[in-house]
Amino acid sequence: MKASRIAAAGAVAASAVLALSVPAFAHVSVQPEGPAAKGGYAVVDFKVPNERDDSATTKVEVNLPADHPLASVMPQPLEGWSVKITKSKLAKPLTIHGEKISEAVSKVTWTATGKGIEPGFFQKFPLSVGQLPEDADALVFKAIQTYDNNEVVRWIEPQKEGAEEPENPAPVLALSAASEDGHHGSSAAEDASDTSRPAAKDTASASSSSSSSSDTDTTARVLGVVGIVVGVAGVAYGVVAGRRRVGA
Repeated sequence: MKASRIAAAGAVAASAVLALSVPAFAHVSVQPEGPAAKGGYAVVDFKVPNERDDSATTKVEVNLPADHPLASVMPQPLEGWSVKITKSKLAKPLTIHGEKISEAVSKVTWTATGKGIEPGFFQKFPLSVGQLPEDADALVFKAIQTYDNNEVVRWIEPQKEGAEEPENPAPVLALSAASEDGHHGSSAAEDASDTSRPAAKDTASASSSSSSSSDTDTTARVLGVVGIVVGVAGVAYGVVAGRRRVGA
């Protein structure tokens, strides 16, 4: 009886913990694919879960931070979604690679052309962004999620230090420190170029290794043949010597 009460109490406690933890995992969030270093470029994924049992998410809007505008924002094509880029004039022009930029992307909107994000599923919305600010430790985005029943959820509440997590927290991208060699990161094209260079080097190394291995194999075969010849000669000599002794 006592054991059953303990088991029941444990089940209730586990259910309570699960009930408290599930909403935290259902928030719209943003994570980088690799490092998001200050002053560099990064590919970031906005993860949007469907929190409803009877409706699909059909539109997602991501508002970029106005206090740290990003000069380069490029979405990745997604099957089943159309994308719209909205630009705005900057109060203070940016200077990127010696070029002044007077406007920047302020919002990216994805609209479902199919079923959208159905109940029980989530969708990632990738963006290539840069140049990341050097004077900030994090970027705060504001996301708006729309369901096919016209319900709108605004993930726009900032997290205040020392306070509990808000009901609809805004996605926050943490920035890492720039590397010591001065390289802050690279664009997707630069990454592809950098990746190809080691590949060529590896190919050359593989070729050299293959040639060395081939030379080693040839030497081993020659030594093997020589060994066999010497062995046969030794056996023949032994047989002849034996016969001579018998004859004597």
